[in-house]
Amino acid sequence: MDVTRLSRIFTEDGPFASVLLDVSRDSETGAHEQELRVRAAAEELAQAGAPAEVVEAVSERLSEQVDLPAPAARTVVANRSGVVFDEVTHQRVDPPSVGWGPLPDLVGWLHLADRNLRFVLALVDHEGGDVAVYNSDIPEPESQTSAGGETTHVHKVPVGGWSALRYQHETENVWSRNADAVADEVQSVIRSGVRLVLVAGDPRSAAQVTERLENTPATVVRLESGGRAEDGGDEAQQQAIREALMAHVVSRRLELAHRLKDQLGQDSAVATGVREVAEAFVRGQVDTLLLDPAEAAEFEVVVREHPGLDLGAVPADKPLRADQALVAAAVRTSANVAVLPRAVLGGSPVAALLRWDDSSN
Repeated sequence: MDVTRLSRIFTEDGPFASVLLDVSRDSETGAHEQELRVRAAAEELAQAGAPAEVVEAVSERLSEQVDLPAPAARTVVANRSGVVFDEVTHQRVDPPSVGWGPLPDLVGWLHLADRNLRFVLALVDHEGGDVAVYNSDIPEPESQTSAGGETTHVHKVPVGGWSALRYQHETENVWSRNADAVADEVQSVIRSGVRLVLVAGDPRSAAQVTERLENTPATVVRLESGGRAEDGGDEAQQQAIREALMAHVVSRRLELAHRLKDQLGQDSAVATGVREVAEAFVRGQVDTLLLDPAEAAEFEVVVREHPGLDLGAVPADKPLRADQALVAAAVRTSANVAVLPRAVLGGSPVAALLRWDDSSN
């Protein structure tokens, strides 16, 4: 997963308060229940040593009503300067996670984010299309724009003979321009960082859009159903999207698992275990950090034992939770992060796929 949205946290100095809390209000007493959960989290932070101003900042943010149907979970990270991270997901969490320490505790967030996808849905036909950016946890689009829409000649009735051929040629040009307009809009969204594109609609127009997107850094998936004028309407579209997202998640995890297995077999461009992975971060080699967060939390990293390990302003001689330390290292070096079970990681709580291999040196 791309963890660039965590970058701001790691430009700040700790210690940090980290809270993952259910903020759903799906009952008559929902507001009161949320108030009790926030109060309990605040008391736990205070007992852990968080100063009053940090506790207050976190409590105020968690007390806000979110514009999201239940279930809803909120992750808030704050330091003495205020809230430095705030994200709401359409998932339920129980029990809550509350922490105060030199690094943020993002284990719970990692599990939520691993199931969360941002994607583009492009619905296209001969008359143009709609391009929307979605978060897989939220039914409504983050943004939505129309593209194309040129209908000149499309609705005109040909009169036969050479006129019919001319009509057909001009109509096909209109369809092509509309598909190009949709593809251009999708490309602008891809440039903003979205890496999954679902294309639905008229097969010919969808094929043109897909072809235009072949050389982009995104994964582009043609939906076999779910067009705008299709029988089944919204339900057919939602089912097609769910199937595509599930297939993408499974494919992504299998690809990582296979890459790790292959590289372990070759003993090349891979690191396993907390110490080896930390040293790979020191050398700037890590492309993708693979970890089982709960298992990694049982291990520790001491910065002074890894000269050059950049975790920001943290104590160099005190043990840090390995999951927190390695995620911090990943964010600070622009590495990707993926959550996989320990059994897939060769029995290790963490592993790393490397950008290059210096094992021969």
